[in-house]
Amino acid sequence: MKQYLNQLIEGETLSREQTHDILLGITHDQYNDAQIAALLMALQSRGVTVDELLGFRDGLLETGKHIDLGDDNTLDIVGTGGDGKNTFNISTCAAFVIAGAGYKVTKHGNGASTSVSGASTVLEAHGAKFTDNPDVLRRSLDEAGICYFHAPLFAYGMKFVGPVRRALSVPTCFNLLGPLVNPCRPKNSLHGTATQAQQRLYVRAHQKIGDNYGVVTSYDGYDEISLTSGFKLVTPNFEKVFTPKDLGLNYVEPKDIYGGQTAADACHIFDAVLEGTATEAQKSVILANAACGISVIDRNLSVEESIALCRESLESGRALAALRRFVAINS
Repeated sequence: MKQYLNQLIEGETLSREQTHDILLGITHDQYNDAQIAALLMALQSRGVTVDELLGFRDGLLETGKHIDLGDDNTLDIVGTGGDGKNTFNISTCAAFVIAGAGYKVTKHGNGASTSVSGASTVLEAHGAKFTDNPDVLRRSLDEAGICYFHAPLFAYGMKFVGPVRRALSVPTCFNLLGPLVNPCRPKNSLHGTATQAQQRLYVRAHQKIGDNYGVVTSYDGYDEISLTSGFKLVTPNFEKVFTPKDLGLNYVEPKDIYGGQTAADACHIFDAVLEGTATEAQKSVILANAACGISVIDRNLSVEESIALCRESLESGRALAALRRFVAINS
């Protein structure tokens, strides 16, 4: 570790191979907590590079559990977290809308980061049990249109840095790794980032990975499409700034998409959207995120055209049916 720290002190960057080796070393208890903390803070102070991030990703995928779901054209939709906005479970709710519209979703997630309810929190509240059984995951994808990977069951390497990250209590580059280590390595992803700098980092990472992607950021610091401001979507085919009006939707206020004080509050909003009793603002933000996801997985459709498919998924009850089937299979 001393060599790596000296490189960082001298203002040098680490190679993809070096951060890969560091991750493997961490999982083999080659470094103590003080050394790991020093490394993470040095990277955070300067800002992690694409190759440094991808090296850690390589190590996490190598030491984690891979799930082979065949050649299906699936989508992951998830934000990086850590924006501090405490919204309700927007990307998770949007995932069921996408599944209800007939597209396959392989969602990766975890418990809450800076909000009261993470993806795992809201799914567990509905009675879902998490599994790494490929047969159950395959059945869920086939019958419900969606399966879910609870990160701790797959990204084994994360647990080795967990105590240090908790002790530091500040963001590190590992906050950005979660969306990049989906265990089935889907062909498509819609990733939300909280800043334009994170968006640029993610775009360059996806370009090196070679998958099909959409990376979105709202201009007021949400790691998803909030409709509280304009937002920028970058894909391999275009880079475009949207306003809510471009999608036929209205601007909303931050309070309109607030997740509440408890996980139960967030779960109530999640259910209300799928059951058709949510506010127009809550429904609109789900339509926007789901539509962007569909436009990534189906390049023949624009975001604007995808809104209609998402609205039909919600209003017909197919999104709610996808949730109910998912819970039945995963409980």
